[in-house]
Amino acid sequence: MFDTETYVNRRHQLRERVASGLILLPGNNESPMNYTGNTFEFRQDSSFLYYVGIDAPGFAMLIDCESGEEILYGDDFTVDDIVWMGPQEKVVDKARRSGISKTAPLHRISEKTEEALKSKRKIHFLPQYRHDNMMWLSKLTGIRSHMINKYSSRELILAIAAQRTFKTNGEIDQIEQALEISYEMNVLAMRMTRPGIYEREVSAAIEGLVLSKGSYPSFPIIFSIHGETLHNHGHDNLMKSGDIVVLDSGAESSLHYASDITRTFPVSGKFSGIQRDIYQIVLDSQLGAIDMMKPGRAYKEIHLHCSEIIARGMKDLGFLRGDVKELVAAGAHAIFFPHGLGHLLGLDVHDMENLGEDYIGYDESVRRSDQFGLAYLRFAKVLKPGLVITVEPGIYFIPELIHQWREEKKFDQFINYEKIWEMRHFGGIRIEDDVLITEQGHRVLGIPIPKSIEEVETHCA
Repeated sequence: MFDTETYVNRRHQLRERVASGLILLPGNNESPMNYTGNTFEFRQDSSFLYYVGIDAPGFAMLIDCESGEEILYGDDFTVDDIVWMGPQEKVVDKARRSGISKTAPLHRISEKTEEALKSKRKIHFLPQYRHDNMMWLSKLTGIRSHMINKYSSRELILAIAAQRTFKTNGEIDQIEQALEISYEMNVLAMRMTRPGIYEREVSAAIEGLVLSKGSYPSFPIIFSIHGETLHNHGHDNLMKSGDIVVLDSGAESSLHYASDITRTFPVSGKFSGIQRDIYQIVLDSQLGAIDMMKPGRAYKEIHLHCSEIIARGMKDLGFLRGDVKELVAAGAHAIFFPHGLGHLLGLDVHDMENLGEDYIGYDESVRRSDQFGLAYLRFAKVLKPGLVITVEPGIYFIPELIHQWREEKKFDQFINYEKIWEMRHFGGIRIEDDVLITEQGHRVLGIPIPKSIEEVETHCA
């Protein structure tokens, strides 16, 4: 946990922003794999962690915005529990470290919610992503469980987004702690990867490294020679000479702040000619995007600038034709770059995504596009100091997408389908770093991880 004052101040600011009603923050429970006693590794809800800091199942927090009353609900372990799980800190002691003076057994939370409902006071809660919490909130509020998220509090979402978006120095330190593990993950993968072994041998070693640090992956590891599938979690391919492999991975710090890094490297240790050419385009686009990052600049503008660098490079190689600005405005480049440039990073690897991307990455001044590719831009707003955001452009040859657009003759004036079709089995290349927006500009976080062609080939060798 951070120091007690951190959590007290966070809750005070939240209470002032929401102003009226009750704020209900449920923590997460254990999640069974295949029967009740056999559970997945526990991961606390990130907003509960942010405001309470207690990293254990079976808790909920209630804040009265008018009176300022704060109650932590949870149950102490029984002797039967202790036999199986060992001694545990008392609820009152956990609460004290979070700066909460009042506690009660979990079942008594209904007394407060029933009283609020009778008085027609609003109960503010966030959109839920776990069905057990949906059913629990349904029982407390009388709202049908499948309708719970429709009644989530917009005021609470905006208040939490306003706080969690901007990272303190302590939070930045936590992200850099996670990035220290990311450095070791990527260097290990580059050194291990070679023709004749399976992807799972490397991905298992990377995950083992994370676990050995007392950490966990911040998301399931992506390690695949089929990098054209953006979220490819399969690890069953035998790697061969001539393949390139994408590693998209991250770790969590001791307080669950995430890192998120992507590198692409040659299985044989050396890029081929066309691999080098396309890799350099992706690298140039990433460096060009990072160079633009500073307070006051819209991330959508940086995404489009990055798209133009990719389009210009692919035009020089003969895959695209025509005016670069026109083809990017039309969205033709998205045949190669079909996703957004990046996303916020923090306690979630896609920070606060469960609150709704349109609340986090968009506002009245910038609306989400419905254009293919640009529609997947998760964050488009103006950059401000304290944001941590990923920068992860890529170039991919996706056979199904190429086939569909080719049959439709889509953007025929811009796209050289004959040349692209010959490259349909190329795979994909993505390069990603985590960047802090500072008062003066930006800072790439963490130990520099090899990403120039020379650096990557050296480490692969």
